[in-house]
Amino acid sequence: MKGPLSTQLSMKKIKYPDTRSWPKLAERPSVNMAELSSTVEKIFMDIKKNGDTAVAKYTQRFDKASISQTRISAAEKKAASGKLSNDLKEAMHIAASNIRRFHAAQIEKPKVIRTMKGVYCWRESRPIENVGLYIPGGTAPLFSTVLMLGIPAQLAGCKEIVLCTPPDKNGKIHPAILYAAHLSGISTICKVGGIQAIAALTYGTKQIPRVDKIFGPGNQYVTAAKQYALQMGVAIDLPAGPSEVLIIADQSCKPAFVAADLLSQAEHGPDSQVVLLTDDEKVLDAVLAEIEQQIKMLPRIEIAKEALRNSKAILFKSIDDCVAFSNLYAPEHLILAIKKPKSLIAEIINAGSVFLGNYSCESAGDYASGTNHTLPTNGYASRYSGVSIDSFVKKNNLPENHT
Repeated sequence: MKGPLSTQLSMKKIKYPDTRSWPKLAERPSVNMAELSSTVEKIFMDIKKNGDTAVAKYTQRFDKASISQTRISAAEKKAASGKLSNDLKEAMHIAASNIRRFHAAQIEKPKVIRTMKGVYCWRESRPIENVGLYIPGGTAPLFSTVLMLGIPAQLAGCKEIVLCTPPDKNGKIHPAILYAAHLSGISTICKVGGIQAIAALTYGTKQIPRVDKIFGPGNQYVTAAKQYALQMGVAIDLPAGPSEVLIIADQSCKPAFVAADLLSQAEHGPDSQVVLLTDDEKVLDAVLAEIEQQIKMLPRIEIAKEALRNSKAILFKSIDDCVAFSNLYAPEHLILAIKKPKSLIAEIINAGSVFLGNYSCESAGDYASGTNHTLPTNGYASRYSGVSIDSFVKKNNLPENHT
């Protein structure tokens, strides 16, 4: 779209939708699944047969990078720190510390239960030995995801942690990803992305180890590849495709903050989706006006524009209706920009992460609050949780009979 952005045309404004239309409004943008599945299967079969040769072929085709040695060298790892500013490294250390503290608290200590005379039962956790972490590259390297996945894997005691991420056209990995891997204790890092990365982790090649479980977000191609890997006997964390945020706002919200949160998610990718729900038309119009102003300042404006075309601003009769629609939509991220956000916590049934109040911005959870940002998308929050320590362990049941 050329010329000034008209938000009213891009982010669809809907007033008082009938409940019969809600399921349609809750739908995400879709792709041709038959064509996508065919592409995934073809690449998987090629990599199963031809290993690293096929991986290199698809890396050249999709990432425009010529790679002969998939694994990151020791020299590349060592050089990463010097390419980053001290401010960024300090911020990454703070984020790592918060993530480690929050996830360490999730480690479950065995609790012995006496179920009847002479019978004692308990559970103990054992790490999944070999795990693969997929870190998207694309238009923005998600080094924060390295911390979100690598730190819990390390805390859980996983024996081998393999990180795959796509290279740039020069065959390089962003130094922030390498530095985050260092902070997370990850030593095996491979320059491979997309469907071919998931296939390589599923079957294993000479350069890329096979793993028992694959973690990490990605676009619809990566999500489809992970679901295919599941059919091939490799576990996955959850369906985590294009990112999304839903915000419930009342008259106490700060429209500038709401707009900023919507745009911060919209600029993730053109297939992201953002949704605004409110019971006040003045709030809806004020937020849309803020979006129109703020988007002009974004360096990733064209990506945000494209995402907004798939997005909705919906006016409901009450906040209760907003909550009911949100539970149907089951968002990855939910922000309660209302006067008393804690009063609604019990009513929120389906959401990956819930951010409480005007000052709990979604980006804090994405980077440094400590909670995990690897969350179910596309409505899967109705039946999946986000990544946690439990994602990296198995639970052994231990009954003991005293005779």
